Amino acid sequence: MNEQQLREAPLRRRGHQFEDFEVGQRFDHHWGRTLTAADSTLFCTLTLHFNPTYFNAEYAREIGYEGVAINPLLAFNTVVGLSVEDLSEAGGPFLGIDNLVFLKAVYPGDTLYAKSVCVAKRVASSGKAGPVTWHTQGVNQRGEIVLEYDRTNLVRMRNAAQ
Repeated sequence: MNEQQLREAPLRRRGHQFEDFEVGQRFDHHWGRTLTAADSTLFCTLTLHFNPTYFNAEYAREIGYEGVAINPLLAFNTVVGLSVEDLSEAGGPFLGIDNLVFLKAVYPGDTLYAKSVCVAKRVASSGKAGPVTWHTQGVNQRGEIVLEYDRTNLVRMRNAAQ
């Protein structure tokens, strides 16, 4: 692209502002992500997570898994990533994850989807933003909930000064 094309390109805002969220509002995040053994191996290697459950099939079966499982932290990060476009892409500080629970093992070839519901919001004392909390579930291709958590971000109000 040249300079003129960049200047003339329409700016498309992404994400939502504080006023766009309502308690009880539901989101079925539209992307899904199929996880592979290679994804998990790379994730474990890059994070120095050398638990044999995630790379040794015999060991994994000995302790009750069907085979090598996907690293649950990779599954968690994938589900968070699937929810970003709808919940936090507009920016604002990440305030934390609470009540994270892993409910079911994820295996290579499983496709994860995410769905969220807004469970709390309030205007901060500044009047320019407010914390918004969502309860998110990660679901596999069979509709089984594999993990869930609550996430809170500070979300800007639409007319707040930048």
